[in-house]
Amino acid sequence: MRERIVHWHTIDEKEATLSDFPTDLHPSIQQALKERGINQLYSHQRQAYDTARSGQSFTAITPTASGKSLCYHLPVLQSIVEDSSSRALYLFPTKALAQDQKSDLNLLIEQMNQDILSYTYDGDTSPAIRTKVRKAGHIVLTNPDMLHSGILPHHTKWVSLFENLKYIVVDELHTYKGVFGSHVAHVLRRLKRICHYYGSNPVFICTSATIANPKELAESLTNETHQLIDQNGAPSGKKNFIFYNPPIVHPTFGVRRSAILEVRDLSKRLYNEGIQTIVFAKSRVRVEMLVTYLKELTKKKIHDESIRGYRGGYLPSERRLIEKGLRDGTIRTVVSTNALELGVDIGQLQACIMTGYPGNIASAWQQAGRAGRRQDEALIVYVAQSTALDQYIVNNPAFLLGQSPEEARIYPDNLIILMDHLKCASFELPFKTTEQYGEFEIQELLAYLEAEGILVRTSDKWHWMSDRFPAHEISLRSASQENVIIIDQTIPAATKVIGEMDRYSAMTLLHEEAIYLHQGIQFQVEKLDWEEKKAFVREVDVDYFTDANLAVELKVMSEDQTKTFENGSVFYGDVSILAMATMFKKIRFDTHDNIGSGPIQLPPEELHTSSSWLSFDRPNGWTDAMLTDAMTGTATSIASFIPLFVQCDRRDIHVVPQVKSIHAEQPTFFVYDSYPGGIGISERVFEVWPELLAYVERHVKSCPCDQGCPACIGPQEATIGLKDEVLKLLVYLQIETKGESYVI
Repeated sequence: MRERIVHWHTIDEKEATLSDFPTDLHPSIQQALKERGINQLYSHQRQAYDTARSGQSFTAITPTASGKSLCYHLPVLQSIVEDSSSRALYLFPTKALAQDQKSDLNLLIEQMNQDILSYTYDGDTSPAIRTKVRKAGHIVLTNPDMLHSGILPHHTKWVSLFENLKYIVVDELHTYKGVFGSHVAHVLRRLKRICHYYGSNPVFICTSATIANPKELAESLTNETHQLIDQNGAPSGKKNFIFYNPPIVHPTFGVRRSAILEVRDLSKRLYNEGIQTIVFAKSRVRVEMLVTYLKELTKKKIHDESIRGYRGGYLPSERRLIEKGLRDGTIRTVVSTNALELGVDIGQLQACIMTGYPGNIASAWQQAGRAGRRQDEALIVYVAQSTALDQYIVNNPAFLLGQSPEEARIYPDNLIILMDHLKCASFELPFKTTEQYGEFEIQELLAYLEAEGILVRTSDKWHWMSDRFPAHEISLRSASQENVIIIDQTIPAATKVIGEMDRYSAMTLLHEEAIYLHQGIQFQVEKLDWEEKKAFVREVDVDYFTDANLAVELKVMSEDQTKTFENGSVFYGDVSILAMATMFKKIRFDTHDNIGSGPIQLPPEELHTSSSWLSFDRPNGWTDAMLTDAMTGTATSIASFIPLFVQCDRRDIHVVPQVKSIHAEQPTFFVYDSYPGGIGISERVFEVWPELLAYVERHVKSCPCDQGCPACIGPQEATIGLKDEVLKLLVYLQIETKGESYVI
């Protein structure tokens, strides 16, 4: 097993930096902290308190288990103790996190012995409690979806909250990125507009795991100026970070032993040594698979609950029991999806195993931070899968250890998202004819909505006239207005809607016979009713996923930015895409073997979005066939590595190679956003083509396979023998410009 350890890195322990309690901190709060054994604050907690009390919005960026919650609890509780009419609104990305934070907050309030009321307000809140929350809740804990559709449209019922709102807390800031973050930016602009109407001007407090651009993200999200608090005063224990690569079992094709089996064996060893461990897996299916394997260790023991799974879909009461078992040590091993990556309190763990790269550096450090939370020495093991991303990281540990985390980006300018929220804001309050909405000039857009019969204009205002309720029609998780509803019919007598997806993505992910993953559970699409926009799915248990081929016709609408080099150029602009799903493949997990295929019968779909593209002169002597093969393998690798440079999901972008594009009549790689109107991903790609292609070239070159494999240029059956051609093309794209080596 030692020979599989590629790298071992030690992070030294760090002492705490402490500050005294603020002199104005109420004695009841000081007493509650002392009951918890807290006699001084960490330096970042004191800085947060002072900044909030000065009326300045701020963003606190410190690692897991550094006491971030006190950065907002202390100023909020102080304001309520001073003035019982004060109110605060806490936003968490999930209901589960809001419930966990409520428990911690209520305990603190109980220790203060003060009459302060805090409530969660979400879809599970009973009607009997809702009226009490609206009228008497000092602190309301909710999520963006509920704020969007359940609170803002009904603001007249929340007058006491909005008139007296002193603080808005946005926890886990790094989760607000891409389409979701762009929507939430508008939800917060609508919230600020309603606060202004009721005469309040709340301070924003944002907290987050480490990302590269926290201040920029917070300011884009809230449209407020923020102070950045990033000097962590909390102590941390010694961490041993191991990079572990499963052995190659098929050298020609570059196939490695399953990461799941390696994690199983490592987890068993740690369990037998009595080391409390958290194992992260990427899906519910993998969580349950690992739990099944590990429970062989306890099958002869009666009522042994020392090995547990943790994922979405468990009842809240069961999740609370598991969290308690982790805190008191009765659970020795827990296998979790990223549900335990966020700030749920699970106490002290000694080891963390990551099954593959979680998708970005911020998430990797969130998971690693789950071990050694209380200053003890910790073990973190990163077990690589066979994918290109995982193999690059395990062989280049400095990427994870030495680089700052990725940037998180949002795009509130997306016209479709902006128009959706203008409708919601118009429903909530009429717009004055001279009014701005956040940073946006909107009078032309309001005039368009009037022409559509949605608004009507009086002498000085635009009024909502439609009989529709706009917020209920707008999902914060999608940029498309016409979504396909996903209906689970596993149990015919209890069909239920489990999700939705924009039309464009549905072509490749919800066609008939597709395997759709929802919270890690596998569903097969039984029927896709394209006219009614409904996909009917049934739960299955299979060892493959599906991947659809998309025939794409691209038409460049505008060139907004250009960089020209010796034998090529990169561009950014708007494109129109006519896409048709043609066929799908069934690909086995881990090995990526193609085990079947089938046709897709769907009409073409048109998408207007943003794109960056790279056009270059054809290399001398290359035939169309040679160029097609080399560009196909290169495009696969480019798509794998874009998430390293632009914090996005792999499904947020598409990469299309064309041997002779209609626009430039040159070989061209197009990278375009998967969402109508674009969300800024391809604009960022325009800036990073040099670094992106340099990474791709180094990775393919260093891959130990002979002829191309899933870890470098894609599934073997499509790329066998193409590795040399891909490398020749990537080397060709290294050019000399003004004396500097540059990648076009």
